[in-house]
Amino acid sequence: MPGSVELFIWYLGTAFELAFVVCSIARKSFFTYFFLNLYMLLTVLVDVARWLVCRQFGFDSDQYMGCYYYTDALLTVLLYVLLVSLFARVFGELRFAKHMRLAAVVLLLGTAAFSYAVIAQSESRLYTGSVFAYELSQNLYFVGIVLTYLLWAAVLKLRETRTRLVQIVLSLGVYFSLNAATYALCNVAPQYGGVIHAAGAIGCLLPLAWCITIMRYSEDSRLAPAQLVAVPR
Repeated sequence: MPGSVELFIWYLGTAFELAFVVCSIARKSFFTYFFLNLYMLLTVLVDVARWLVCRQFGFDSDQYMGCYYYTDALLTVLLYVLLVSLFARVFGELRFAKHMRLAAVVLLLGTAAFSYAVIAQSESRLYTGSVFAYELSQNLYFVGIVLTYLLWAAVLKLRETRTRLVQIVLSLGVYFSLNAATYALCNVAPQYGGVIHAAGAIGCLLPLAWCITIMRYSEDSRLAPAQLVAVPR
């Protein structure tokens, strides 16, 4: 079983995830940010599933590792869908919005195919240690970084002023970056493979940031994103 600190972070993250859904309902924004709420609800279910597997087989068991990486891949794919939905909100009714969604689907499928190709040289590794799920999550986090910063560039270029949307995009950028850095560290220094469990602490940041955003700002709140990158003279 995980230690007391890991359990505290685990419970805290689940509490933040549920809190975001409650805050969204309280602020009448559940359907406005449907994919965000869907992601949080699914994350809660994943936390429960991981806890049950961990309790039965142990924290360092192959069963828990398999459950962890496959559910992480599922959550990362949904987070990717969420990111695409934010692109649609930023670009609104622009003519190429449909082409953008198609391109996103192609990119997702391409990332999955690339992840499979990386480990296809050894078919026995496909299901051993959840290698495919690990590879897919890792690659999607790096793709997510690129897409998030492209989205941020679009926010600045199109002078997007919706405070909630801007804050959500920024928090996603931080989240993708931290998770990608965690996977990169595991690859560069395998002896620190346990650092992947730091994802629990990182996972607390996203729902917390979204809770603060949804409660602090209304849907009508506006700001000028250009001010965030302005350099005072």
